[in-house]
Amino acid sequence: MRDLIRRWKLNPAASGTLIFLATMAAMFVENSPWSHQYDSFLNIPFSIQFGALIIAKPLLLWINDGLMAIFFFLVGLELKREFLEGHLSQPSNVALPLLGALGGIAVPAGIYTLVNSSDPVALEGWAIPTATDIAFALGILALLGNRVQPAAKLFLLTLAIIDDLAAIVIIAIFYTGDLGTGSLYAAGGAMLLLAIMNRVGVRSIAAYSLVGVVLWVSVLKSGVHATLAGVALAMAIPLFKGEGDLSPLRKLEHDLHDPVGLGILPLFAFANAGIPIDNFSPASLLDPIALGIALGLFLGKQLGVFGFVLLGVKSRLVRMPDTLTWPQFYGLALLCGVGFTMSLFIGSLAFEHSAASGSHSDGFARLGILSGSAISGLLGFLVLHFTLPKPLAASHQTKKP
Repeated sequence: MRDLIRRWKLNPAASGTLIFLATMAAMFVENSPWSHQYDSFLNIPFSIQFGALIIAKPLLLWINDGLMAIFFFLVGLELKREFLEGHLSQPSNVALPLLGALGGIAVPAGIYTLVNSSDPVALEGWAIPTATDIAFALGILALLGNRVQPAAKLFLLTLAIIDDLAAIVIIAIFYTGDLGTGSLYAAGGAMLLLAIMNRVGVRSIAAYSLVGVVLWVSVLKSGVHATLAGVALAMAIPLFKGEGDLSPLRKLEHDLHDPVGLGILPLFAFANAGIPIDNFSPASLLDPIALGIALGLFLGKQLGVFGFVLLGVKSRLVRMPDTLTWPQFYGLALLCGVGFTMSLFIGSLAFEHSAASGSHSDGFARLGILSGSAISGLLGFLVLHFTLPKPLAASHQTKKP
């Protein structure tokens, strides 16, 4: 049994599977007689006080502001490693997915803006369809097994990483509230201390964690979204090991991979994906917010990623890998429209005040995210299933004596 669990955890589709199951569970509970208990669970008040400092939030916001900061911390660690010594350290490897990522951000945002141009409140959600969910997209790709060429996995992974970096920048610039000067100074001091610790060769994970908590609290109180503290902390974690020591960055990346992928992200999906179906009808998909997001993820992502790369290849700005065909690449472009986790997160920031004001903007956003991601993932899988090479085992039939 332990060996079975270990093999399942190593499966790239494991995190995506759990996120999917958590989403279905949230939808089921929210539309069952236990919906009140579900809502009460997410609104459990939880506070921490240290002297005059008080942090009081419902459980939902501890998940979105606290646990998701750990997810962004892991994203930051992966970005730092990739840019310093990984695939992204070679500019020639970045050009193709960077071009695809730019198209996959610009076109979905443009489609959403076009659909919602007459509503200033709805326009706050323009960035929702620009995201690509790494866990879901790679999980769907993993279902195709050894038929997937390494170049395809590398392209999708790199594009999703660039998308995450773009999402971090978008959140920092466009989804930051009123700034508190004192807290910003405290956050700046914590970041300066982290930089000094890195510079002088501090390798203690506990020391970085302690300063990281101070940084998170300061960023939370400053008005900048607290999850960005995770990215800032990650940039200070040493990548290169000292003599006889393990690299702190690699150790943290390894230790956090399962808790984040198999715990935090499914919990986030469970807390944010519940939609009361009785509030909506099939016509609700025509609501501008839901329609703009669904079209942005499904239509905008494939047009942006495929179209920008096609133009780049035809103009000889970039080169398509020899092992990829255009139909296969189209399937990858479709998978880029699975924006589930990060889209939900950006949606919670864009319409965080809608529930309190009685607006259904957040509900329509989640409806658009679920429908756009589901259609993109299903069609992407089908296109790749019919265009990828047949399994090796099937092409070498054993001859009977």
